[in-house]
Amino acid sequence: MKYWTILYRSFFFYTLITIVYRIMGKREIGELSIMDFIVSIFIAEMVAISIENPEKSILVSLIPILLLVIMQIIVSYISMKNNKARNILDGVPSVIIDKGKVNFKEMQTQRYNLDDLLTQLRNKSIKSIDEVDYAVLETSGKLSIFKKNEDKNQNYPLPLILDGTLDKKTLNQINKTESWLYDELRKQNTYIENIFYAFYKDKNLYIIEKDKIK
Repeated sequence: MKYWTILYRSFFFYTLITIVYRIMGKREIGELSIMDFIVSIFIAEMVAISIENPEKSILVSLIPILLLVIMQIIVSYISMKNNKARNILDGVPSVIIDKGKVNFKEMQTQRYNLDDLLTQLRNKSIKSIDEVDYAVLETSGKLSIFKKNEDKNQNYPLPLILDGTLDKKTLNQINKTESWLYDELRKQNTYIENIFYAFYKDKNLYIIEKDKIK
């Protein structure tokens, strides 16, 4: 009887966790946020407790799992609607290499050492830092890399405004002031709170307003 209970619970939680992760959103394992990762660990622990202790009610694990899922959905909704909350919970991408130069100060801030950088470069089949023009450490911990090419004047788009919120770090990176930004927005007859996405490239500001997206 005990073994049938274990088999039943294993199948039940397998099905439940599959449904739970479909509800929580489509992310690859390597792209889980810190909150997603924490929830995953808790769920795994709750499932293990239920399977290892078949004499206990399945509700001992089921109720905490459902509570965690509800909390995660609420947190995800808040993060989606509030950029500041998203930055606190998930963090923000960090520019590690900019125009071929390594930003050691940012690496120290992110507790990201040179061995980490070289390892991720090798994973992308890049032999040397000299081959890289631009690299961003994403919130998932992955390194996005843009290699150097023959066009020495090529610049990559840098996000300045995300859902009505100004990214001051990017503004400093391009050596511009908030006054410059607001002047540019006035030229395009818009305001920062009306902007869904704005980026800077080739000395120009490109914007996508909220009322122009579906």
